[in-house]
Amino acid sequence: MALKVGIIGNGGISHAHIDGYRALGEEVEVVACCDINYEKSKSYAEKYGIPNCYDNCYDMLKNHQLDVVSVCTWNNAHAECSIAALNAGCNVLCEKPMAMNTEEALKMKEAAENNGKLLMIGFVRRQGNDAAAAIDYIKKGYIGDIYYAKASYLRRCGFPGGWFGDKTLSGGGPLIDLGVHVIDLSRYIMGCPKPLTVFGATFNKLGARNHIRGTEWQSETVVEEPVFTVEDLATAMIRFDNGAVLQVEASFNLNTKNNCGDIIFYGDKAGLSLEPFELYTEVNNQLADIVPHGKNDFNFERDFKREVKNFIDAVNGKTECLATAEDGVELMRILDAIYLSAETGKSVDIVR
Repeated sequence: MALKVGIIGNGGISHAHIDGYRALGEEVEVVACCDINYEKSKSYAEKYGIPNCYDNCYDMLKNHQLDVVSVCTWNNAHAECSIAALNAGCNVLCEKPMAMNTEEALKMKEAAENNGKLLMIGFVRRQGNDAAAAIDYIKKGYIGDIYYAKASYLRRCGFPGGWFGDKTLSGGGPLIDLGVHVIDLSRYIMGCPKPLTVFGATFNKLGARNHIRGTEWQSETVVEEPVFTVEDLATAMIRFDNGAVLQVEASFNLNTKNNCGDIIFYGDKAGLSLEPFELYTEVNNQLADIVPHGKNDFNFERDFKREVKNFIDAVNGKTECLATAEDGVELMRILDAIYLSAETGKSVDIVR
C-alpha cells in the first residue's frame, strides 16, 4: 500500500521534494499540501494534481491520516510544523537547517523519539557521489589521518531576497542557509566527530546589494520593503573531539572574484578536494595530483531524488537514514556556538 504524503510549505524547495516523491511511483501518494499563503498552496495542488490543499498544517494533519510529511517552510516554522506532524503520527523529512536553535532542535528530536517516528534532516549533500567517493577513499586509507579541513560557500552577489534577510524568519544569513551544507558535509565525510570548541565572526558590510542587477538567486517570497537583518559573511574555526579543525566561510555578498563552493581535507597521506574531485599526494618521491575517472560529483536533481528515496526506504525499514535528528542537533549546536562567538568575540565551548 502506498504511503500517504503531505507537504508543508509550498515554496521553492518543495518542488524538489515532490519531484522526489513522484519519482518513486506507486510507493507513495501525495494527498495533501499546505502553505500559509493559501493561493500558493492552491496553485501548487493544481500544478501537481494534489487533491487537497490548506492554509495551515493543523487542518491538513487532522483531516488526513498521513504516513510521511515534508516540512519546507521558513526556518522559523520548522520546529512547530515538524513537532505537529510527529505528534500526528507522521514520519518527517525536514529541510535544513533543522531549526532556529539547538533548543528547538532538541524538542523536535524528543517528539520523534516519543512518537516512535523517523525525523530526517534535509542534508542533501550527503547523497552525492562526491561524498560517497570521499568516504571510500578515506576508509581505505588513501588520505590518512585528516587533521585539517577548509569549507567555503561564497557568493559574490547572491542574497536571495525575501524572507532570507529577515532574521526572525531565517535565524541568520549565509551561515545558517549556506554554511550549514558545507559544515555538515565536511563533518559527515570526516566520520561525524563531535564539535568541542568554536571561534566565529560575522559581518554585515555589503548588506543586501539589492541595487546589483542580473543576480541569479531570487526567493519566491516577495516583500514590499527589503529586509536585511542578517550577516552577509560568516567565518569560523571548529575544533572536534578527534583533534581535527575545520575552517568554514559563507557569504551572500563578498567582494571576491568568483562564487566558490570548495571543500578540501588535509590528511597525512594526501589532500582531497571535492570540487574538483582530486587527490594531492606524493608518488616515487615526487609531488602528484591525482584526478580519478568517473562522476565523483554532486547533482542537485539526482541527489534530491536520492534523499527522498532514502527517507522513504528508511521509513519502510529497508535502509538506514543518512541524516538523523541527532545529526541536525549537532549542526545546530555548531551554528549557535558560531553566532554566540561572533557576538561575544570569544571562543565558545559546546556543552551537552
